[in-house]
Amino acid sequence: MRELTEAEFHRYARHLILDEVGEEGQARLLDARVVVIGAGGLGAPVSMYLAAAGVGTLVLVDDDTVDLTNLQRQIVHATDAVGRPKVASAIDTLARINPGVRIEAVESRLDAGNAARIIAGASAVVDGSDNFATRYVLNAACRAAAVPLIAGALSRFEGQLTTILPDASAPCYRCLFPEAPDPALTPSCEEAGILGAVAGVIGTLQATETLKLLLGLGEPLAGRLLLYDALGPGFQEIRYGKRQGCPDCG
Repeated sequence: MRELTEAEFHRYARHLILDEVGEEGQARLLDARVVVIGAGGLGAPVSMYLAAAGVGTLVLVDDDTVDLTNLQRQIVHATDAVGRPKVASAIDTLARINPGVRIEAVESRLDAGNAARIIAGASAVVDGSDNFATRYVLNAACRAAAVPLIAGALSRFEGQLTTILPDASAPCYRCLFPEAPDPALTPSCEEAGILGAVAGVIGTLQATETLKLLLGLGEPLAGRLLLYDALGPGFQEIRYGKRQGCPDCG
């Protein structure tokens, strides 16, 4: 186990006093490598909380630039970042939050040709993408690499979250969504709108799930889809299992 520096003892003091984390757990976080797909509505709170928690290496994957319309929810970016690559803007913010975290930028869109390379060596992958094509590619790549995947999605006043474990008995993302729904039923934030703080709710839950996995704490949301409705009763949970004949894990 690596020894924490005096500065790290102070920075992570509130982790260290948790019996479930302690010095050994914090050292595990500092040694971890997490890939975050997307530096937008979900990737923003995910990356900020993981950086603050001391995850040693964060890999940010995004090919987009910051637009003024992003700033209502993508809190890792500031007004003066408009027009800049999102990964570059996010790196500046995260470095101010925690200069001890190594941040790598991949300024490209994840696809079947680069997915294996991007997630190589990852302790966990967090999906903040906004389309099913990317989610399916990522699901297959994480399954092949035996890397856990924390998937989230947003729409208007709602969000959802699930964790995909790499072991053979656990269901995967394609077990949950065997086919992409009609695009008319899943409009983008640009088309349908989004209450900005909902991205913070789901992104923070994704960060929490990631930290749980890295620390070996609690019960992950494997085989469970957590639904959040900001206008309704709050949280609901749906259980799902492996789908016979699933092309990714069957």
